[in-house]
Amino acid sequence: MMQEFRKEGVLKDGTKVLLRPMVREDRDKLMDFFSRVSDLDRQFLRSDVHDPKVIDTWVNNIDYKKVFPLLAEVNGRIVGDATLHMRRAGWKRHLGNVRVVVASDFQGRGLGTLLINEIAELAGEFGLEKLVSEIYFNSPAAINAFKRAGFGVKAVFEDLVKDLYGNNIDMIVMVCDVEARRDRLRGKGLA
Repeated sequence: MMQEFRKEGVLKDGTKVLLRPMVREDRDKLMDFFSRVSDLDRQFLRSDVHDPKVIDTWVNNIDYKKVFPLLAEVNGRIVGDATLHMRRAGWKRHLGNVRVVVASDFQGRGLGTLLINEIAELAGEFGLEKLVSEIYFNSPAAINAFKRAGFGVKAVFEDLVKDLYGNNIDMIVMVCDVEARRDRLRGKGLA
């Protein structure tokens, strides 16, 4: 079902992007993509994406009902990665966590918003009610991309996380109500 998902998107500059789930054969493309992610952007990722073992674990243990990895490709090259993390049990089973990484040369072109919007659309198919994202406070582009996709700021945690240099920095938690977002889009004739 989900592994067959394919969709074309268009960025602000007219560039066509293929959106599709990650598959096992993406290992080398993922290694290339993450090798191009800047240290500044990489510091906010939860895994050491320069470690081939991390990528191997991802591609060899795909479970779309636990983590849905959505890739953005241009001319066969991965330029963006959005993941939807889910739980099947417990008090957070209705929540999905969203994480997004966009290649430096595709930042500011609408790719982040496109990926977030697509993940938000897919969330309903997974039975999720709310989406959550944690964002570095001093990242206005990321914050705006999530806002455009229907997320709102729910909390600011001062000095909670550390940057590359060991300095404490603030983290924002943004949340999207999946059904309310869908209703807003229907009202605008977009859903």
